[in-house]
Amino acid sequence: MADFPHPGRKIRAPRVNLWGNVSASIQLENGRLCWAKTLRLSITGGLLELPNCLDEGVSVSLTLHLGSRPVRGKASMLFPMRATQGYLQPFRFTEMRDEECCALDVAIRELLKQARPFSNGRRSFGFRPARFLESS
Repeated sequence: MADFPHPGRKIRAPRVNLWGNVSASIQLENGRLCWAKTLRLSITGGLLELPNCLDEGVSVSLTLHLGSRPVRGKASMLFPMRATQGYLQPFRFTEMRDEECCALDVAIRELLKQARPFSNGRRSFGFRPARFLESS
């Protein structure tokens, strides 16, 4: 199993903005299932948009529906932020099988290849990953 988090890591993991185009299902410890939109994703965690926030520190089973195969792992929810509609909920992966970790890394690298800088010269990258997501 992949070790999360990476305490000795000095370089920040590459992240990709998904703009809510990737859905995620969250299973709580009591078995309740929630759906969310994935706004940002990296190999170490990401940011979800949820209709109702989850408590900070809650452990969940997270399934990201990326491309042709879902990626599953355990995650811990971080402090939620109120948004115009619903909540923005950051999370970090705490446990993931090696093959799931590799699949997530490959998916992020593929999405980063499609990324284009914004036209107004901002340093951030943004894109609409339609081609990659149509295969699902």
